[in-house]
Parts: sequence; structure tokens; C-alpha cells
Amino acid sequence: MVFFSLICTFVAENEDRKIKMSINEIQDEIIEEFSGFDDWMDKYQLLIDLGNDLEPLDEKFKTEQNLIDGCQSRVWLVAEISPCPSKGGEGLRAEDCGKPGSVIINFRAESDALIVKGIVSLLIRVLSGHTPQEILDADLYFIEEIGLKEHLSPTRSNGLVAMVKQMRVYALAFSTKQ
Repeated sequence: MVFFSLICTFVAENEDRKIKMSINEIQDEIIEEFSGFDDWMDKYQLLIDLGNDLEPLDEKFKTEQNLIDGCQSRVWLVAEISPCPSKGGEGLRAEDCGKPGSVIINFRAESDALIVKGIVSLLIRVLSGHTPQEILDADLYFIEEIGLKEHLSPTRSNGLVAMVKQMRVYALAFSTKQ
């Protein structure tokens, strides 16, 4: 099943801006959003709100196969590919897609824990709608910049690492199929 969701591609919120944002542009946007809060309780609330905005994952995807190992909470992650338009379109520039036949990856996820759901929603926002190579090459600096890593319990921090690792595993698997 090929899934393409405009929600997951996270094109710029401004309707007039149709060019897909780069991974770094999205990270910078997240850093800006979190910089508006000094108190970590407010940042946790933002994470919870982001998680609540995440589209629920269909029950058919909540399988053992889609559970991420290493998370204390239950986190299901699904990755699906869409053809990368050779002439851009759908918020993509042709140069974003590389060679003909390139694909973009769209992630969907859900968690049974509110903060974890917010964390995975940030990862989806940053990485969905990008090519496997872009995902593999990404330096996810926003995690450090917003102070997320230092404000997570060790088990949640391990879960964050596991989520990033699984997203990169999907990217690696899809990159070999191109």
C-alpha cells in the first residue's frame, strides 16, 4: 500500500509557499517554536499538544512487527514510500528527488504515552516526505537544541534513540530498493 499524506510531508504552513522545506529548515522551525518557552513544563505541554494533533494510526498497523524495540512505552511506526515526482510537484522540487525512480518516505506512528507521542510526532514532522538519502544524511540537531535529550528520563531517552534508529533502518531499506 502506498501512502501519501500531505500532513506528513509538512510543507510550509503558509499556503502560498509550495516548496517542500528541507530537514534543516523544519528543525530550525521546531527550535524556534520551543524557544518561545522558558519553562520545561510548558515545553512538555507543547509535546503533549503535538502528540494529540498526530493522526491516529489505524488499528491494523498496531502489530508486533510495527512496535519499536527499546521503547518503554508502546510505539508503533509505519513507513511507506511514494514515487518522487520527476518534475517536482506536491511541494517537491525536482532536485530533491535525485534520479528518476526516486522515492520519498512517509512515516506514521502512534504511542500509548502522551509525551512519547509528541516526540514521535516531531520526528515524523522532520523526516517524513524526504528521500531515503536525505533521512540517512540528516543530523537531527533539534533534539539537542531544544533540550529534549537532557529533559527525558533514561528510558525515554533510549526510546528516542530507538525511534530514530528505526526510521533510519527504514530509510536504508528503501534506499537499496531504488
